[in-house]
Amino acid sequence: MNNQAFKAALFINYFVFAILLNSVGIVILKSQNVYGVDEVAASTLELFKDMPIAIVSFLVASFLPRIGYKKAMLFSLGLVTLACLGMYFGNSFWWAKALFAAVGASFALIKVSVYASIGLVTANQQEHNALMSNIEGVFMFGIALAYFLFPAFNTGTDPDSWLRVYWVLAGLSALSFVFLWRAPFAVTAVASDDSAGLGEDFAAMFRLMVKPLVLVFVVSAFLFVMIEQGIMTWLPTFNDRVLALPENLAIMMASILAVSLGIGRIAAGVLTRYISWFWVLLGCLAAAMAMVYWVLPMAVASKIDGVTTLSDIPLLGFAFPIVGLFIAPIYPLLNSVVLSALPKHSHSAMSGLIIIFSAIGGTLGSRIIGLLFKHVGASEAFSYTLLPMALLLGALVLLRRWTQEHT
Repeated sequence: MNNQAFKAALFINYFVFAILLNSVGIVILKSQNVYGVDEVAASTLELFKDMPIAIVSFLVASFLPRIGYKKAMLFSLGLVTLACLGMYFGNSFWWAKALFAAVGASFALIKVSVYASIGLVTANQQEHNALMSNIEGVFMFGIALAYFLFPAFNTGTDPDSWLRVYWVLAGLSALSFVFLWRAPFAVTAVASDDSAGLGEDFAAMFRLMVKPLVLVFVVSAFLFVMIEQGIMTWLPTFNDRVLALPENLAIMMASILAVSLGIGRIAAGVLTRYISWFWVLLGCLAAAMAMVYWVLPMAVASKIDGVTTLSDIPLLGFAFPIVGLFIAPIYPLLNSVVLSALPKHSHSAMSGLIIIFSAIGGTLGSRIIGLLFKHVGASEAFSYTLLPMALLLGALVLLRRWTQEHT
C-alpha cells in the first residue's frame, strides 16, 4: 500500500481548499468596500460557505465509501476551478455567494474523504493524533498564504484588481486535480455493510448521535468552530476598523492568526506523543481565555498611527492574533480522539457529523460576531468569545470521561 502518495494527496488538497475557504474574511471586507454591502449582509457569505458544507456532508458522508474517495475529491477540485473563473468574470456580490457555495459543497466531499481515510493509514491513536494535527496544521499555512496572495493583486487605483487572484486559485485547483488524478490510491474504504441501502446508511449516522461520547463531541466541535471561525473571519475587519490599518495591511496582519494556528497544530501533534490530549487542550484553552481577557483590551486601547508598512506596527498590534497558538490544537485533537474511540467502519459517518456541526458552528460564529461588530462595536465583539470558551472547558471534562470508557 503506497500510503505516502496517498498522504501527500490529502495534504495538497487540504492546502488548496484552505486558501479558498478562508478567503471568506477577505471577501467580506472587499464586499463592504467594493460592493457596498453592510456588515450583516456581508456575513451571509459565511452562511453560503458553511450551509452547503453541512448539507452535502449530511447527504453523502454515510455512503461516500461506496462512491469512492478519489472520485469525490476529483469532482470537488473540478467544480471549484470553474467557480473561481466564474467569480473573476461575474465580479459581483451574487457571484461571491455562488463561489462560496461551490467551495463549501466541494470541501464537504474533500473533508469527509480526508477524515475517513486517516484511520485507514494510521496504526494507533498517537499516529492518528499526529497525522490529524499535521494535516490541519498545513491547512492553516494555506490560510496564511491567502492573506498574502490577495493583497498581492489588490491595488488602490483599480477596484477590480483583486479579482485576478482567482486565475491563480483556478490554476492551483486544476494542478491539484491533475496530481490527484495521477496519484495511485491504494486505500480501500471500510463500509459497515456493503449490502445496506442508503436509508440504513443514514440511520447509522443518526445512531451515532445517541452515543454520549458523540453527543458531547459534537457540542465541543460546534463551540470551538464558533470561536475560531468568528475570530478568523472578522479579524481583517477588526484590523481595519479598530487598529486603523490600511486595507492590504489589515488583510496581511490576519495571516499571523493563521500561521500561529498552523504552528500550534503541528506542535500539538508532537506534544500528544508524550502528554495526554486532555492536559494539552486544558492548558491551551486556559491560555486562550487569558489572551482574550487581558491581551485583547490592551490591543484595542493601543494607539496605532501613521502605519504604512508591517514594520510600522508596534508589537502590541501583533499580540492578539497569537491566540491562534492556543486554540489551534483543540479542533484536530477533538476530532482525532473521537474517531480513535470509534470502529473504523463508523469513521465516514462520524466525519459527516463532524463537518455538519462544524459548519453550523462556523456560520453562527461568524454571524454572531458580525452582529456584535454592528451593534456592540468592533472593539468589543471578540471579548464575547469567552462564553463559548468557558462552555468548551466543561465539554472537555465530559469528553475525557466518555473516551476513557471507550478505550
